[in-house]
Amino acid sequence: MAHCGGSPAVAVEFLVGAIASAPAAPEPYAALAELWRDRRSELEEGFEGNGSLSAVLAQAYFLFLEGDMDDAVMALGSVTGVRPDVTWSAAPWFGDARFLGGVSAEALAEACLRTLDYSHDLDTDEMRERFVPWFHALDVVSERSPVPESLAAMARLPRACGRYELAFALCDRADAVEHVMWTAVARAATWRVMGDLDQAAAAFESALVLEPANWSLHLDLADVRAEQGDFGTALGLVEQGLHHEPHEVSLRAAGAAYRTRLSGSSEDLRALIALAPELVDTTYRNVLIDYACAGPKLPRGLVAEAHRIRRKSTTRD
Repeated sequence: MAHCGGSPAVAVEFLVGAIASAPAAPEPYAALAELWRDRRSELEEGFEGNGSLSAVLAQAYFLFLEGDMDDAVMALGSVTGVRPDVTWSAAPWFGDARFLGGVSAEALAEACLRTLDYSHDLDTDEMRERFVPWFHALDVVSERSPVPESLAAMARLPRACGRYELAFALCDRADAVEHVMWTAVARAATWRVMGDLDQAAAAFESALVLEPANWSLHLDLADVRAEQGDFGTALGLVEQGLHHEPHEVSLRAAGAAYRTRLSGSSEDLRALIALAPELVDTTYRNVLIDYACAGPKLPRGLVAEAHRIRRKSTTRD
């Protein structure tokens, strides 16, 4: 199998196709290992600047063969992010004791983030099944090397897959070592996805105790309070955030939206309309516009102008 086609690149592409069809089968990996042994310099030359899925997947395995577990897992994370519909992690090397014993928590965390790069929907039974080898790796590595910041980042993958108990277990392991802000945020985000806003708010409050000058945490907690309908508390939190970061556009926009919702201030709605183009996250922009436009006794023309911005961004997305 290793000698199919004239060039190593053709052989790699063929073998990666075989892996995609049966990721757990050992034969394509044996053929790749033979290629690496016999034609390594040609392969390395061909890989330079080659970001194709075939090249990156093959490099993941070659990095494993060389004992570079960190770069191997990050490469596999990148491939998984592009094509999560294939169980790439069923590869024999991914469950190998040498890999699980050698990969760092930091690299596995980065790999988890890469699996989420393309915002695919992973919260399905099929996806949970495909990610079982990842969940096993998270369990093994987090127990061996419980680096709190890394475990908090790892928690994003099981959360995206709807494996909330594993996300919380990673947070528990992190907290057993040291309480850090990122773990509290990971807990908050998990509770929020689950729809438990009280628990999410409590976790964001814990994060703020750890980093009281972090403007982003003030905004996160403000947004949860707004979701609960408590716009007065939300506005107070935004104003605290602005004390630390007075020019942050998302804080200024949230403040304008929450003031408009509370008071029906035309001036604040105009401020939100002016800031809207600067908000990169159009989903968040639309939420703020909806909150603001529900304010009392606002001029219809101004509300219509805000809704036009909302429709424009929705159409573009």
